[in-house]
Amino acid sequence: MTPEPFSLFDSWYQEARTTEPNDSNAMALATAGADGLPHVRMVLLKGHGPDGFVFYTNQESNKGQQVAERPFAAMLFHWKSLRRQIRIEGKLWAVTEAEGDAYFASRHRDSQLGAWASDQSRPLDRRETFESRFEEAKARFEGKDVPRPPHWGGYRLDPARIEFWEDRAHRLHHRRVFLRDGQGWTEGLLYP
Repeated sequence: MTPEPFSLFDSWYQEARTTEPNDSNAMALATAGADGLPHVRMVLLKGHGPDGFVFYTNQESNKGQQVAERPFAAMLFHWKSLRRQIRIEGKLWAVTEAEGDAYFASRHRDSQLGAWASDQSRPLDRRETFESRFEEAKARFEGKDVPRPPHWGGYRLDPARIEFWEDRAHRLHHRRVFLRDGQGWTEGLLYP
């Protein structure tokens, strides 16, 4: 047993980085808006540590609006090749402007331009409209650094609960759960 979940997450994540063929940092992100209905989609983990788990998005997208209305989420990592998954639940906080700027600057230039061209989650009349907007952004920033759009940023999930699940034969799985208890963590087991 370990007194905190982050070293176990790091160990499993590093193993997944070497065994998963594509996007070992992919996670399902579940949010709910003011209507209370759940919404889930795949996003990419872009940072993690004891202060939380970070992803980035267009803050005017459906997920951005849901986070604004109810700043809580659940994340799920599923690594099929390892027969493991990790569930994380907690409150979301916006990353700092400096963190958002630094990560945006590290992205491929076409991804940066796409962030300017896309009205993420909104209806699109035809693909050519988006491609035209992409070309307009490309011309606008020709020969210049592409700044982070004001509507684009990141969120950090501050975990309150982290569950580690390992597949076992005959569905006799092994489940460990960590619950935040004040500033520390309590650990226990769950029936499969």
